[in-house]
Amino acid sequence: MITANTKAAAARRLARIEGQVRGVARMVDEGRYCIDVVRQVQAIKAALSSLESVILDDHIDTCVETALKGDNVGDRRAKVEELVAVLGGRKR
Repeated sequence: MITANTKAAAARRLARIEGQVRGVARMVDEGRYCIDVVRQVQAIKAALSSLESVILDDHIDTCVETALKGDNVGDRRAKVEELVAVLGGRKR
């Protein structure tokens, strides 16, 4: 479960990303210079990557840590496999 601090940080970041996406839509609609649009898309990708890191850090600090401290080997293995899959870009 996402902590309250991470939830608030994610909400702020998502609002900013939403604004960036609307801005790119306007740029495309206005026929702005392609490279300017691409740069804004790259900025959105970087912002999403940063959000991903914040959420993954929270997951490691909460869900994974709880599983690793627990006695259930299956839970530990599942959390590690889940992280490996998501970091490797695979669906679980």
